[in-house]
Amino acid sequence: MTLTGPSAGSRVRVCAVQDLEVERGRAALFGTLQIALFLLADGSVHAVSNLDPYSGANVMSRGIVGSRGETPTLASPMHKQIFDLRTGACIETQGREPASLRVWQVSVVDGHVEFDIEEIR
Repeated sequence: MTLTGPSAGSRVRVCAVQDLEVERGRAALFGTLQIALFLLADGSVHAVSNLDPYSGANVMSRGIVGSRGETPTLASPMHKQIFDLRTGACIETQGREPASLRVWQVSVVDGHVEFDIEEIR
């Protein structure tokens, strides 16, 4: 999916929530920046970098959504490192050096996922 254009103020509407599938990722393209979006079963939407910091591939939107206790997680489809969807921190490095995913704050407004345009840059 691609950026659909600005909404009010510095907000950018990305997609409708109904465009997302529960616990399945979608990649949004902002120029050359790729952001992976995830709709969880509780209705929350999370946004992290689509770039896997371990493999260097833009594949995180294809990752496996899960949880560790109360923490929503994302497993890389490449080497199975586990990331906290809320903070981007890698909580299972599979023996590699710690790395993290960039995280963006999203809002759901009138059934649409929005970002602050300044956070995307």
